[in-house]
Amino acid sequence: MPLKHQSFFQSVSHTGRVILLVGLLCARVAAAPASAPPVSFVNDVIPVLTKAGCNSGACHAKAGQGQNGFQLSLLGFEPQEDYEHLVKESHGRRVFAASPDQSLLLMKAVNRVAHGGGQRLAEGSEPYRLLRTWLQQGMIFDRDTAPKLVSLDVQPPRKTIKVKGEQQLKVTARYSDGRARDVTQIALYEANDRAMADASETGRVKIYDIPGNVAVMVRYQGLAAVCNVSIPLGAPVKNLPPSKNFIDELVFANLKLIGVPPSPVCDDATFIRRVSLDIAGRLPTVAEAEAFLASSEPTKRDKLVDALLTSPDYADYFANKWTALLKNKRDGVNDITANFAFHSWVRDSLLANKPYDQLVRQLLAATGTIEGNPPVAWYKRVKQPTEQLEDVAQLFLGVRMQCAQCHHHPFERWSQHDYYSMSAFFSQIGRKPTATAGEDVIFHKRGVAQAENKKTKLPVKPAGLGEPTLDIPPDEDPRLRLADWMGNKNNPFFAKSLVNRYWKHFFKRGLIEPEDDIRETNPASNPELLDALAKHFVESGFDLKAVVRVITQSSTYQLSATPNQHNGVDRQNYSHFYPRRMQAEVLLDSIDQFTGAKTDFADLPAGTRAIALPDNSYNRGSAFLKVFGRPEGASVCECERASSASLAQSLHLMNASDVKGKLAAGGGRAERLARDDKPAAAKIRELYLAAFAREPHSHEQTVAEEYLAKPREDAQGKPLPPDQARRIAYEDLLWALINTKEFLYNH
Repeated sequence: MPLKHQSFFQSVSHTGRVILLVGLLCARVAAAPASAPPVSFVNDVIPVLTKAGCNSGACHAKAGQGQNGFQLSLLGFEPQEDYEHLVKESHGRRVFAASPDQSLLLMKAVNRVAHGGGQRLAEGSEPYRLLRTWLQQGMIFDRDTAPKLVSLDVQPPRKTIKVKGEQQLKVTARYSDGRARDVTQIALYEANDRAMADASETGRVKIYDIPGNVAVMVRYQGLAAVCNVSIPLGAPVKNLPPSKNFIDELVFANLKLIGVPPSPVCDDATFIRRVSLDIAGRLPTVAEAEAFLASSEPTKRDKLVDALLTSPDYADYFANKWTALLKNKRDGVNDITANFAFHSWVRDSLLANKPYDQLVRQLLAATGTIEGNPPVAWYKRVKQPTEQLEDVAQLFLGVRMQCAQCHHHPFERWSQHDYYSMSAFFSQIGRKPTATAGEDVIFHKRGVAQAENKKTKLPVKPAGLGEPTLDIPPDEDPRLRLADWMGNKNNPFFAKSLVNRYWKHFFKRGLIEPEDDIRETNPASNPELLDALAKHFVESGFDLKAVVRVITQSSTYQLSATPNQHNGVDRQNYSHFYPRRMQAEVLLDSIDQFTGAKTDFADLPAGTRAIALPDNSYNRGSAFLKVFGRPEGASVCECERASSASLAQSLHLMNASDVKGKLAAGGGRAERLARDDKPAAAKIRELYLAAFAREPHSHEQTVAEEYLAKPREDAQGKPLPPDQARRIAYEDLLWALINTKEFLYNH
């Protein structure tokens, strides 16, 4: 409305305003060009609002409450609600059909009226004209009559683009009436690795200088499509390491395709240290390193893998991993029994190599008491059906469902219906308190398995993701049906999720990253390899040790961490081993093993290693574990574990009293070497074998011997007694080796 008429309009009664508005609206609609095609709120207006960012989580779709009194559904997934908020809310103050240019919808979009989001549209642009026409035509809501969007097509769907190259995408939306529409200008674009590629607002993809595979997600309304881009480096790939299994065949084929030559296979010293840390969570002993380095047996690496897999150390290390992800968390003294019982059950299951589908089944369908059936402890920590389904989906299926509780998943096909269908599997869990404080008996309640959709208030039957709903008899535990579906060999998520998670354990990066975000819009860097690993896992009978074995026996796992002149930029194709810092528990145990010290943990037998701790409560008593990021078990996400280096960690290793105490421990390695009559060269050799599983290089030997031979003085400048001087020298040498990257990293 022109400003000169606003005072008159405000002076009219409410009824008068309505009559006046109707009259103006009718006049305006009558004046609209007859040739203008009808503008669809669902198919035209919502995409404009989405492209402009109005219904993003940072703007008017923020946290279910909107922004500055105006709320929209996230990415326009609820058009009926958006129409109500936009047209009818606040007495229709946001839209003014009689004079479209005076509508707040347009004035704020072009920043003619102060707008917290700034200018979102250019005045006179095609999106502006489209919104104006919709206002002019009477702001019709057409959800039932508008053609439905049925598919989204991106061209090219797959493309090889050279480093620093560019490619324009074309996006076509297809509707139920057979119409195809070019939506390139109003679709949304996002690369899944922005270090490799980026996409402009108009769909022009720009490639950077990292070779590999990157996916550009294209989103329009409720659908998404992907353009998969291969970025070749183009270097010659010759003299490949021997292919020991299908992993090598598929990794090396990809490296040939993109022209990234792999590094050579690592030496024996590197391999025994690497695989011992990755499977058993510990350094190899001096005796183990000496025997392995001295052996000339062709199959010694394969045999070492098998020996580590049968050791209790393997079970300790992977139980530490799984119990943290399964939230074996202690909040009080009442949790002790559950924590210890659950940890022992997981460890014993891994030691016995219980098939993964059986382990998950026993966990999901657990009934009874913790004393009689330890996996019941999971239900002590994870109590609500919504939390149960979210944890199960993320941990065992690699699917993040949290978003779908409130709205359609922004990057995937999962809806609120899918969310509550999954939660219905947990709807018939009963609880009764036991004589033990804080403990419940878990049982199946007879009744119809269903959940209520919190938005529609309608009942929803159980269904696996992407599967039809199930009618489950009242006397049958629906969790058993869930376990049946998950363990089915045709399940598209279960096996892939596990092998991707384990691949990341051994290679630092998952084939899909993050490891628990499997979706069509986040494809694997090597999809053929992921499929082959999942197939191998299923055919092995869900054998967890078989997954570890096939990975660690491959040449790909055994490649050197030293990049060649071409593959240093590679971050996802596994052309060389990616070094990673030891986990908190492994590093603490390694320092203990190297120094000959022991860390005492409350209420646990002397000599208990950090990787064998049953729950998070021991973090509070260990500054080391806290500083180096041992997780609290509050989340099913591996990201809870701190894996990056920090200044606090460096200072702790250099100056902390607990580290100093380990170096000077009575009966420790420094004291023993100081008293030993062996030549200094032999003692230095022992230190290098203990720390790095290798012999010292000649220059390292020379520097160490010179340092040990230096005279030492006390604070007053007086010479120290020889025994004391030797001990201090060895403590210093141990300290220096601990603080090297070679010690702190698995490489």
